[in-house]
Amino acid sequence: MSQRNNDLYVAPSPIHGTGVFCTRFITEGEIIEICPVLVLPKKELDWIKQSVLYDYYFIWGKEDDSLAIILGYGSIYNHSYDPNAEYYPDHESGTLSYYAFKDIPPGEEIFVNYNGDPTDQAKVWFEKGAVQKDN
Repeated sequence: MSQRNNDLYVAPSPIHGTGVFCTRFITEGEIIEICPVLVLPKKELDWIKQSVLYDYYFIWGKEDDSLAIILGYGSIYNHSYDPNAEYYPDHESGTLSYYAFKDIPPGEEIFVNYNGDPTDQAKVWFEKGAVQKDN
């Protein structure tokens, strides 16, 4: 069963588990979603590592001194080294905004590069041989 939110919906992904898809054509540069952020102190990382949240948290803060759970669909977007979207944190407003990096046709899954930079080809933490993301 899919969950819908305006022009976005969550459904089974052919890449990994579930993913975020669009119902309409989204043009390059268009805002896809602005997600509120739940900020946690970095001292809670040990607790997060023992929970399902480990696969969903972001390093947060201007000095990377906090953790964040991204609300909305923000923690559900899947990773790709050829993404069609990118994200930008706004630490002052406590949001993470997703923008189309390329045109995205209806029904296409929306991908971001988990490295933050859509062109960064460094291995991400869950790939064999990668450095752990909290190091």
